[in-house]
Formats: sequence, structure tokens, C-alpha cells
Amino acid sequence: MNDRKRCAHCRRVLPPTRVKNQRYCKQNACQRARKARWQRQKMATDEDYQVNQKDAFKHWCRQNPDYWRQYRDRHPEYFKRNRQLQAQRNAKRRRIAKMDAKKSFLPFNSGTYYILSTPVDGVAKKDVIAQKVRIIPAS
Repeated sequence: MNDRKRCAHCRRVLPPTRVKNQRYCKQNACQRARKARWQRQKMATDEDYQVNQKDAFKHWCRQNPDYWRQYRDRHPEYFKRNRQLQAQRNAKRRRIAKMDAKKSFLPFNSGTYYILSTPVDGVAKKDVIAQKVRIIPAS
């Protein structure tokens, strides 16, 4: 029976090693896969790691405020194709929601309300806010 270990990513036979639980070979693609797996697991289980990643991303965004505009300007074909694909997906759906759709409120009673965005152009987004409202008479 063949008891040689194989790389968890590329399935190549691993060379003999002193590392007992080695699962990945030294190929760059395999090491990237190993790191990506570790990061997914870490994000799923470590709240501090999640917070640190979000803070690092916010910091990067502050340091690179024009990145996405410049990326869009360098790769217009990607964004054109993406818009076409999104239009096709939207056409297949009955209703699509937008998060930032806003309408003025009509008079209502005190209570707890779930604030939903109204579809605009058939597009609705996912944010729903539960908000307690207390009416104060204007007297």
C-alpha cells in the first residue's frame, strides 16, 4: 500500500520531511492556497483577527483613496462587462433592492418599525433597520 503523502492542493507526492503534519508542497501556488485556507479559518474563528483585518483595510483605504477610480480608468473593459453581466442578472430577477433608496415618510403612529428601502428601477438592497419611533406632538 502506498503511504506517501500528497500535497493538499496540487496532489503531487510530498518529498520526505521532518515536519510530521506537512500537507502542502513548496510550490508558490500551493503555499498561496495554504495561506488562503489558514486566513479563511482564522476569519471564521478569531474575532480579534477579524477586527484587525477590518482596521487594516480601513487604513489602506485612507492611504489609497483613488485606487478604485484609477483601477476603473485603467480597466474600462472589465467594468463594461461587469455592468452587462449585472444587467443580465437583474433581468432574470423579479425584484432587486437598493440599500440607499429613500422615500419621505407619511405620518404614522408610535411603535417599532422595520425600515426597508423601496425598490428603484426594480433594484432593492439588503439593509433592514429596526427602529423605535415615538411621536412627539408639536404643541
